[in-house]
Amino acid sequence: MTKPTISIVTPIYNEQECLPNFFKRVIPIMENIGLPFEIIAVNDGSKDKTPQILREQCQKDSRVKAINFSRNFGQQAAFLCGLKNCSGDCAILIDADLQDPPELFSSLIEKWKEGYEVVHGVRKVRKGESFFKKFTSSLFIKLLTKSSGLDIPPNSGEFKLYDRKVIDAICGLPERSRYLRVQVAWVGFRQTSIEFDRDERTAGETKFTLKKMLKTAEAGIVPYSPKVLKLSGKLGVVGCILSLLTFAVFTILAILKTALPLTAWLFPSIALATSIILISNGITDLYVGYLYEDVKARPIYIESEKINFWE
Repeated sequence: MTKPTISIVTPIYNEQECLPNFFKRVIPIMENIGLPFEIIAVNDGSKDKTPQILREQCQKDSRVKAINFSRNFGQQAAFLCGLKNCSGDCAILIDADLQDPPELFSSLIEKWKEGYEVVHGVRKVRKGESFFKKFTSSLFIKLLTKSSGLDIPPNSGEFKLYDRKVIDAICGLPERSRYLRVQVAWVGFRQTSIEFDRDERTAGETKFTLKKMLKTAEAGIVPYSPKVLKLSGKLGVVGCILSLLTFAVFTILAILKTALPLTAWLFPSIALATSIILISNGITDLYVGYLYEDVKARPIYIESEKINFWE
């Protein structure tokens, strides 16, 4: 079998409505490009007919390879698994919902041929997304860039091309906490971007709930930024200043013989001190939690089945 030049890596979770269209669009596009390719489809513990659809597609086309997880481990784990199992000279990461257009594969590959080792897909227009989703996504990238100190393109997602050197560098990182947008910025190499209009989902519903958005934000910011941990110390300084100002105000009022109950002195000070302690403990607990997960050294994901892989 010819060694693939291009690997298409896609994580899948309950996408039975999207998968048939995904293969119908992606395979002809890659055939028209004319380079040897493979599609690595990572089933992240889907509970619908996704595994069955993948098996049928793998039987029809040996260029399609599937990996089934033993349970749901998350999108980042699925992307990492695909990167570790791909054999191409470069890999294109894309979700199966087809919001990111596979028609841009040729543009990504052209930039790669020019010598760029990372090509970001930057969303110029985001169709079908609410104002809240767009606002929180933009805010998250700004916080991520500020806290990590790394250059992360605004409005970029996981739709990217990685050169083999980048793939090996990311897969070789030792940490268990994984967030590709930060890691690809950290490893460096020559990077560029192409802009595109992001479409609505072709079928099905988004699996990216508010809870998952918050978890993703935490996973992206906390493990990669000591600045958040230092925030507790800064909060302590701010709390001390506010407490001194409060006491100064009440002292002036007392000198002016303004009648003040005892609670007027105690309540603001106690509330302020308690809130600062709780915030500081919460931040510390987040870091301790991530350290605890790393110390356990459990695998990031567990594969239950691999289809169309040959040594």
